[in-house]
Amino acid sequence: MSESRYALVGDVGGTNARFALADTVSGALESIESLPCSEFSGLEGVIANYLARVGERRVARACLAVAGIVSESPVQMTNNPWSFVVDDIKHRFGWQEFRVINDFSAMALGALQVREDHQQHVCGGPGDQHAPRLVLGPGTGLGMAGLVPSGDDWIVLPSEGGHVAFAPADEEEFAVQGVLRKRHSRVSVERILSGPGLVNLYQALGVVQGREAPLDSPATILQTAQRNQDLLAVDTLNRFCHILGRVAGDAVLTMGSTGGVYLCGGILPRMLDFLLASPFRAGFESKGRMSALVASTPVTVITDPYTGLRGAAASLSGMTVGHP
Repeated sequence: MSESRYALVGDVGGTNARFALADTVSGALESIESLPCSEFSGLEGVIANYLARVGERRVARACLAVAGIVSESPVQMTNNPWSFVVDDIKHRFGWQEFRVINDFSAMALGALQVREDHQQHVCGGPGDQHAPRLVLGPGTGLGMAGLVPSGDDWIVLPSEGGHVAFAPADEEEFAVQGVLRKRHSRVSVERILSGPGLVNLYQALGVVQGREAPLDSPATILQTAQRNQDLLAVDTLNRFCHILGRVAGDAVLTMGSTGGVYLCGGILPRMLDFLLASPFRAGFESKGRMSALVASTPVTVITDPYTGLRGAAASLSGMTVGHP
């Protein structure tokens, strides 16, 4: 492989670190691998492991998307104990250029690259094609970013919108919030709209409803709910979808992102049929006097598992990423 042709791109979250070699001529991603973060002590080790696996030691440029505030140094990842100094990593691997962007900045850029067969329409009308767009999705945390049109290009607005306060909508949700406040001094929407948050919601609803809550992982709650094998799991997943719809609709109003909403992340593609039949749409569109405006905004689930990698490659190619 030629030094001038390939760049390293990565999407590093709280659970997995995905890497690929981006062909700077064709834009194609090659040698895609996903490595569990738990098997490595830090970012340097997982990068070295990947490069050794693919036999590529002469990469000159790299862009990594990471879950965290990238304007700080050292960069401390939000749902991962890793921290790193950008210049240290750059010098360690001898790269001429090393970019670090927020993981949902990469998701936003990547969503613009995804083929139509990896997009599932959920609800909404045509929207305003000249308006900003919203990208959000639950994974290990809740990511959120904006896309603002700028001529023929797009500017990404990084956001920490997943950490806004959870707003209960009925008495049961107020009770759920009370249960979660005993564990966390502040209940953000990420405490519910994420993989760990799904477990939080399931356990809290169990307390509120006086039901046994034996399931202890996001995967088992998802599987059990979709098979209709546990009423509490079904109730939990419906609540999860309704709250996600409300948060997405509120963010549309806040950001003016009537151009559309892209739902990304690792959870939603695994529960797509459930989501489409869930109260998501009701939560999304129920905005009082602004209901018609939100209802006209298209919502799409991105099912491409490498959206973040595509966004990191797009960043290296010159697409614009703003800073908080």
